[in-house]
Amino acid sequence: MEDIEDIEDIKKYIVGYYKKKDSDKIWWAYTPQIIGVPTFTFDKKKLYNVYRDYPQNLSKEEKQIFDSENPYWKNFFNGRDAG
Repeated sequence: MEDIEDIEDIKKYIVGYYKKKDSDKIWWAYTPQIIGVPTFTFDKKKLYNVYRDYPQNLSKEEKQIFDSENPYWKNFFNGRDAG
C-alpha cells in the first residue's frame, strides 16, 4: 500500500461512515485498509485527521461537538490548544 500523506490519500480507502452513537453529529470514516489514522467528518464531505487537525483546524463549534462526543480524544490531547 502507498504511504498515506494527507486526507486526499485517505479518501480512496473509505468504504463507509459510522457513528459511535445514533445521536452523534460526527461520522467516522471506515477505512479497513488503513490502521492508525482516525478520520472523521461532520458532513461526509470535509474530512479531518484527528492527529493532524485537532484542534487547530476545527471551528469553535466543531471542537465543542468533538470534545463532547469524544472524551477519550479530548483527554488524549489535553493541553494541545489551538491558541
